[in-house]
Amino acid sequence: MIEIIPAIDIIDAKCVRLSQGDYAQKKIYNENPLEVAKEFEANGIKRLHLVDLDGAKSSRIVNYKVLENIATHTNLTIDFGGGLKTDEDLRIAFESGASMVTGGSIAVKNPSVFLSWLQKFGSEKIILGADVKNENIAVSGWQEGTELNMFDFLRDYTAKGVSKIICTDISKDGMLQGSNVNLYVKIKQQFPKLFVIASGGISSMNDIFALNDKNIDGVITGKAIYEGKITLQEISKINS
Repeated sequence: MIEIIPAIDIIDAKCVRLSQGDYAQKKIYNENPLEVAKEFEANGIKRLHLVDLDGAKSSRIVNYKVLENIATHTNLTIDFGGGLKTDEDLRIAFESGASMVTGGSIAVKNPSVFLSWLQKFGSEKIILGADVKNENIAVSGWQEGTELNMFDFLRDYTAKGVSKIICTDISKDGMLQGSNVNLYVKIKQQFPKLFVIASGGISSMNDIFALNDKNIDGVITGKAIYEGKITLQEISKINS
């Protein structure tokens, strides 16, 4: 069964969501991300996707105190991303309590650093972030597009040892209009051994079931939870 991973996105140490990665379309859901994380844990959720949006924009880790607070006061397994560019950023993330990190922009702009992390920490701890628009990779909190084809990008990194990806369809993200199932099916067809986590557009449990039916390994959902389209009880039933 597909693993459902709730997301907390952070700006100014608050729990927010954007629409299509647009920082101007920001909605604050909770001033205290720890409260949100504790509620997830109280409903049997074991894993959290935590994104430092300030970090993604400024190309360095910013909200590590939020990470530290959640890691200290819950037992959630946290995968952390956003702005990780240097060995120092990575050290801060792991020392602040991240169990895994996701590297997206760094894998595009400085592959030698990303590969050194992969070699040092292994593919269980270093997840490749593939943020996609029209099957091309986007970087820097989606502020920048590239000409890099997603499938070439994945082919290169799976050959070098990447085993887990989080793939976000930017056009879908935060829109509550359903997931780009066909995109994830194409990835699975080309890379059957890759652990694929889908992200972007989840609007109901039906979207999650559609991904599960296509053998997608995991799914991240944020806004659908905060807007009451999916309940934590529904998630805990699937994850238990």
